[in-house]
Amino acid sequence: MKKIILIKYGELTTKKANRNLFINTLHQNIKEALKEENIKIEKNRVRMFIEPLDNQKLEPIINKLTKIFGIHSIVITNKVDNNIDTIKQNVLEIAKNIQFKTFKVETKRSNKNFPIPSMEFNNIIGGLLLKNIPNIKVDIHNPDYTIKIEIRENNTYIYENEIKGAGGYPVGVAGKGILMLSGGIDSPVAGYLAMKRGIKIECLYFESPPHTSIMAKNKVKQLVEKLSAYQPDIKLHIINFTNIQENIYKNINPDYMITIMRRMMYRISEQIITKRKCLILINGESIGQVASQTLPSMKVINNVTNIPVIRPVACLDKLEIIELAKKIDTYETSILPYEDCCTIFLPKHPVINPKLEKCIEYEKTFDYQSLIEEAINTVETIQINNQKNKFNF
Repeated sequence: MKKIILIKYGELTTKKANRNLFINTLHQNIKEALKEENIKIEKNRVRMFIEPLDNQKLEPIINKLTKIFGIHSIVITNKVDNNIDTIKQNVLEIAKNIQFKTFKVETKRSNKNFPIPSMEFNNIIGGLLLKNIPNIKVDIHNPDYTIKIEIRENNTYIYENEIKGAGGYPVGVAGKGILMLSGGIDSPVAGYLAMKRGIKIECLYFESPPHTSIMAKNKVKQLVEKLSAYQPDIKLHIINFTNIQENIYKNINPDYMITIMRRMMYRISEQIITKRKCLILINGESIGQVASQTLPSMKVINNVTNIPVIRPVACLDKLEIIELAKKIDTYETSILPYEDCCTIFLPKHPVINPKLEKCIEYEKTFDYQSLIEEAINTVETIQINNQKNKFNF
């Protein structure tokens, strides 16, 4: 009897014609995440099997697997051959080491050459346990202990509990997107949710030195490092936004500064998306949370681009977003008190119902096109991997 890890796909199995693409992408993502582990990986259309080599411990492997999208559940299972007596012997050996009063047996027989149907085998195994373990009884509705048996083509897998996986689709199957990463609570959560739907992300951060500090920049790097637990090797593009922001401050009515600033960011983002061959823009906007995130503001800001914009947290309230941020371990980093360029020149009364024609008139007061070109030509790009890069304050 050998302990291995069994991966269940979940939602991937609904993909029919695209199923192989999804499974192959998941396989590649798992290989990348576990490249430092001494293991062997096998896959088929319904399961993936990870076999540790040379007494490799399971806990570090499972910890990494829980952060890989596309996995429905993770199972530590005992692998035996398909001999009936061998299965019975191992089931009994496993069950004798468990404390329980009620139990049930669940058998799945995908190997139709195995001579005993699933229901009949449930009864055989149940009778075996009742005969050999005192003071237990069957309870098919609410048992203390469920022993699961999967009889497959070449081997049988015996296990008890399943560890919940991250779910969703494997990162990469839906294409690439640019995440506008501000350093706040919302945008890392938006990136996490986008990755969960199979989008491979690159991040875009707008800095405004000397108005924003190196601490704010390092904070964003650390957030990308946190996100790289779900997608190794994330590119972070850093835009120097100082000249644009100072021109907005000098030339624009204070009430409209945030609206114009966001329109500039969207223009820059569109060009970065095109250069990086991405498909969409992702951000952490939540409807009504701030002045630039009212529906009229979103419409006016969005007017400068034809690139699709997705807002994964748009309909979540702040407490829901905070709960997700804590779950993915970005919250404590996000609340570090370093200002980003969205807050340094924040007016007292930013407009919540901006007019497009006013924005167009204000933008004529300075040569934003050349400033955008300068910002894009001087972009700084770094690659961050949670295994290789540690950013300290």
